[in-house]
Amino acid sequence: MRAQAPLAEDLTPDAERPSSNGLVLALAALIWMAAMLWSARATITGRTDAEMEVTSTAYALPGAVTASLVAGSAVALALLAVVSRRRELGSTARFAVATGGGLVLGLLGALAIITINTEGWIYAVVGGTIAAAATIGGALAGFRQPRVLSAVGWASIGVFLVGFLLNIFQNPVLKALGSGSTDSSQASAAQWFTFLQAVLSGLAAGLIAYGILRRLRRRASGVDVPWPFYALAGAGPGLLLVVGEGLTRTAGARVLDLAGKVSELELAVQQMLSGARFNSALIILFVGAISAAIAVGRTIKPAEEQASAPAAAD
Repeated sequence: MRAQAPLAEDLTPDAERPSSNGLVLALAALIWMAAMLWSARATITGRTDAEMEVTSTAYALPGAVTASLVAGSAVALALLAVVSRRRELGSTARFAVATGGGLVLGLLGALAIITINTEGWIYAVVGGTIAAAATIGGALAGFRQPRVLSAVGWASIGVFLVGFLLNIFQNPVLKALGSGSTDSSQASAAQWFTFLQAVLSGLAAGLIAYGILRRLRRRASGVDVPWPFYALAGAGPGLLLVVGEGLTRTAGARVLDLAGKVSELELAVQQMLSGARFNSALIILFVGAISAAIAVGRTIKPAEEQASAPAAAD
């Protein structure tokens, strides 16, 4: 009898190695992280008094943490791709290489903030939080699902670009949402703007994750990941935002607390922004998962019954 080629279901994606195309993702994530750190440093050092430095640091922290999470994961994936070309890595070695790569990147990113003032503890806290975020991102790359992690990375960059573009056109969008001369109309429009940004970001995350996984499927000769991983990839950017918010509230808690002590108004603003970021992360998570699941669900066809071939006569 002729040996049959293994089916796609028989080839577990756990056995695949990270793709060398992850180098492009790593470069894009590094550019994003560098831009966020440069923006944070420029904003902080551009303030003339200590109170404004503190509040500016608190505002810049969440974005830098999220970018560090994604960059740590992307750089670790690229590092694993390079190392895997020379030798096969076991689970322990994979986590060691991935976590080490994220840690090195995090330490480099931390230097960009700590060197603002080496005697100021607030910058040490921010630098430590950034280093922790990149290390956690690197550790995530140690899991044997490089395709899913690559999709999450590209989807996260897509979420960032959606937010960036919407904020560029913020004024006309707010006017379209009913922002007027009254405080109530402006507050209502701001709430709708935040909701719109989260929904569009979630849609972008789900569709980008779906597109990346389908593209990687073609490069893997049709071997696909199980369909629930599409939903996981779509939800990935939202999950990273939740993790980033958790790091901001824990590792960076002293920075937020100090900013809240500047004034009662600043305390209210910090609490409002923290709640808004968490709610947006949850919306992105669920919308991303649902949109990716719907996208892949439209491509799933019912299994066709195969007619058994008649036995050949001797």
